[in-house]
Amino acid sequence: MPTTIHTVGVIGLGKMGAPILRHLVRGGFTAIGHDVDPTAMQRARDDGAATAPSAAALAANTELVIVLTAFEHQVEQVIFGPDGVVEGARPGTIVAIGATISPSAMQDMAARMEAAGLIPLDIPLCRGEPAAEAGKLLITGGGDAASFDRCRPAFACFADAVHHLGAAGAGEVGKMVNNLTLWACISANHEGNKLADAFGINRERMREMLLQSSAQNWAMSSRVGEIPMPWAEKDMMIVLHEADAARISLPLCGTVKEVIKGIKLARGDW
Repeated sequence: MPTTIHTVGVIGLGKMGAPILRHLVRGGFTAIGHDVDPTAMQRARDDGAATAPSAAALAANTELVIVLTAFEHQVEQVIFGPDGVVEGARPGTIVAIGATISPSAMQDMAARMEAAGLIPLDIPLCRGEPAAEAGKLLITGGGDAASFDRCRPAFACFADAVHHLGAAGAGEVGKMVNNLTLWACISANHEGNKLADAFGINRERMREMLLQSSAQNWAMSSRVGEIPMPWAEKDMMIVLHEADAARISLPLCGTVKEVIKGIKLARGDW
């Protein structure tokens, strides 16, 4: 098996996939994109990438396929559905799931991909859209360690922190824990602001103080809680579902889910 990857495909050219494909082009890789949106496909060509009419066609011409669709059922479809990755990929193709899905679903998909002769990795991404644009994402990874290491030069084009946590599914566990902690911080920041408001203290002055205190956190410094949070409840539902399956109690997670829902309701963020 060759040690160097030259061709990388990205399926899903939205707010994460589009800049990732662009960074791969700039990094010197032969990059191919696929999306159901013709506008996204044209943007990819404008950025110097090639495009493929289907996931199968993309997989047939790449050594590494990165899947960046939004939801679990979409990941399932582009990999195993008609004209999907499995249909077109050659044996030994590495398929890296960048979407946030449940660890149990990742393990199931990994077993099915391995049965089809493919090499599955999970590489969910942290830090959000601004980091994707800047090429400074964080990867929390899982899957075969040697295959993961083969992909590091490609990953380095769009991530400045790359962590391999274990076997397939481990990356999704890392993302799950990250998300629980992130949304908990956003919830705490939100309730702290309500308390400051009740006593007539300016929010920005309070924030400047907190950023130098023991309460400082990434959500506060990045202001991520001030932008739309479309995936928050989905993220928390994944955590709650996996906790139920593992028979562990995570009461904070349930509370955080409801706090986040309340924030979204209050500002019409749907």
